[in-house]
Amino acid sequence: MYELMQVSQRCYYIQSPAKIGLIQVEKDKVCLIDSGNDKDAGKKVKKILDAKGWSLQAIYNTHSHADHIGGNQYLQNQTGCSVYAPGIECDFTGHPILEPSFLYGGNPPKDLRHKFLMAQPSNVLPLSSAILPEGMEMISLPGHAFDMVGFRTSENVIYLADCLSSRETLEKYQISFLVDPGAYIKTLEMVKQMEAEKFIPSHAEPTGDIVPLAQFNIDKVNEIAEQIMEICAEPSCFETILKKLFDKYELVMNFEQNALVGSTVRSYLSWLKDTERIEAEFDKNILLWRSR
Repeated sequence: MYELMQVSQRCYYIQSPAKIGLIQVEKDKVCLIDSGNDKDAGKKVKKILDAKGWSLQAIYNTHSHADHIGGNQYLQNQTGCSVYAPGIECDFTGHPILEPSFLYGGNPPKDLRHKFLMAQPSNVLPLSSAILPEGMEMISLPGHAFDMVGFRTSENVIYLADCLSSRETLEKYQISFLVDPGAYIKTLEMVKQMEAEKFIPSHAEPTGDIVPLAQFNIDKVNEIAEQIMEICAEPSCFETILKKLFDKYELVMNFEQNALVGSTVRSYLSWLKDTERIEAEFDKNILLWRSR
């Protein structure tokens, strides 16, 4: 873990729970794509950089989830590097309390204020194509997060962030976190059309052929949607839907899973309602969801 892996002449990734991209922009200068999940991750990254004699110029965050921005503060304090994040992700990165607040739907309890859901803040600037190194392209990948992006390098290596999960992860957890299932499917359909020397997903093995895994992720989204519509054949409240999904997939409920999966299921309900596959009704002051 935390081993530097070379992909092409100037493109690398650091093997870690969420892969960290590394691009050599000059002989002794590099930039990172994400920074790991906490201060300890930052320390391990810094050790790798020091061993290579590399100076860290910038961190480009793909999105604001804690396992991708957790090393920002430490690395920024140690190196003075700039930190960038795209769109709404920039606000969440600068104010990490927004992440558990968004997941919970209110002021989060202490149970959700931990490093896996709430990183330390960093001094972050808006990410745009104009500030990227020459030959590096930003790719919009919404769905898993509001404004998530990936990157294509001049050597045609594509860093895909969290736009798909490994088969093993999906088979274990079943319901991957999404803010917009519809946008997620569109993103994966776009990714299926891409060609690259190597694709580097954050939570799956690097590959030259991303199509089978992208389709597997699409199929899983459609499966979850079908399960929700089946549950809603009878008018059901949110808590009932959530319980039946947990029971179906043999998941274990706790505060973190309630927030992560609960937020995702609410996003599925919004998507299904907006695409007119389910409808909402209020009965005795209870919001019920019913398949059309």
